[in-house]
Amino acid sequence: MLDDLKQSKYDVIELGEIIVQLTDGTHHTPQYTNEGITFISVLNVTENNVDFANTKYISEEEHKMLKMRCNPESDDILLTKVGSVGRAAIVPVDAPDFSLFVSVALIKPNKKMISPRYLCAYLNSHHAYKQFVRHLKGIGVPDLHLENIATMLIVYPNELSVQEQICDNYYRAYNNCTAKLREADELLASMDDFVLEQLGIGEIPIESRLAVAVTLETIKTEKTIGADYYHPERLAAIRAIENDTAVSTRKLADIVDFIRSSISANNHQSYLGLAGVMSNTGELSEATEEAEGQAFAYEKGDVLYARLRPYLNKVLYAGKSGVCSTEFHVMRIKSADVMPEYLAVIMRSKIIVAQTKHMMTGNTHPRISNEDVRNLRIPIPPMDIQHIIVKEMRNRLERARLLKREAEAQWVAAKERFERELI
Repeated sequence: MLDDLKQSKYDVIELGEIIVQLTDGTHHTPQYTNEGITFISVLNVTENNVDFANTKYISEEEHKMLKMRCNPESDDILLTKVGSVGRAAIVPVDAPDFSLFVSVALIKPNKKMISPRYLCAYLNSHHAYKQFVRHLKGIGVPDLHLENIATMLIVYPNELSVQEQICDNYYRAYNNCTAKLREADELLASMDDFVLEQLGIGEIPIESRLAVAVTLETIKTEKTIGADYYHPERLAAIRAIENDTAVSTRKLADIVDFIRSSISANNHQSYLGLAGVMSNTGELSEATEEAEGQAFAYEKGDVLYARLRPYLNKVLYAGKSGVCSTEFHVMRIKSADVMPEYLAVIMRSKIIVAQTKHMMTGNTHPRISNEDVRNLRIPIPPMDIQHIIVKEMRNRLERARLLKREAEAQWVAAKERFERELI
């Protein structure tokens, strides 16, 4: 590693020489709350980005105690210490107050010596990653120790203006790539509006009221009694479907068979966990989960629907056979007048989410029960409308995947240019 860095035309120094503080978050696992102060873990830090939208929360009181550990400010850098080590991101100016878990280190750069933008870019480089991997310690879940982070070698142009110039192209390329990824996600997320327009449903009218009357006959039919189950939003979504004369309304159980072919997940190469499906888009993510215990087998053409936290809206049309977590419902079409790809699209739509969000049970791990899933009301339009919806979905998927490939290629090229400039 040192021989590689000696090729640089710039100085090579230790990280500890150009920072004013290096610490990590709390070792204590706090009591999480439904709202409060953002609690950042390794799952919230990716390359050049801190995800404040999908976090856990802790109370104000606990935050005041933990905040003394690191006191994060804008332009500080967060660095992952376990898992995908060495992912660095700058704390943005508009960041909310937050506390850190021990899996994340906080670096306060000496801004008179080092540009936070340059340091973050370098920490995300391949040269830095090789050092991080070499310094991993521990059995089971190896991690980076602070003393090893402090002694890692940094290619150091000693003029701030030179540092900024080197990383300008890097961040310009990063912004272009994130814009393309955002465009790809919006292409898929906006599919919902297209679907509802084709179905003639439009917006779901929500009535603001404190109570809803439900007949005993309805309770017997639904086999469920509970205030949230008969929430006005859920009932309005069902009425919107049933009032649409252009579509038929059926229960999900009348459309599909629920397949529960149990199989051992141990060491299965094609295992798909909940993290493997992206929310709202139905695309596969790069996340992998260790397979153990029992799983469900599924076939090409099946539709997988996550029963854990249904508001995350994870629905997959299976393009090939495999095995998946038992937290998925594996559904196989049994109605000749329903396309499986259409079912996957409609299951991700807000007309279904408006139902499922009020059908969950459990606080820590909210799920939708098997019986409630079977009772979901599904709008079934004529086959020509289904073909239009499916064709549009395929076109958007193709365009979105092209944008992602372009973004990835541009980003790889930008990082290579950045590293060539250093060494």
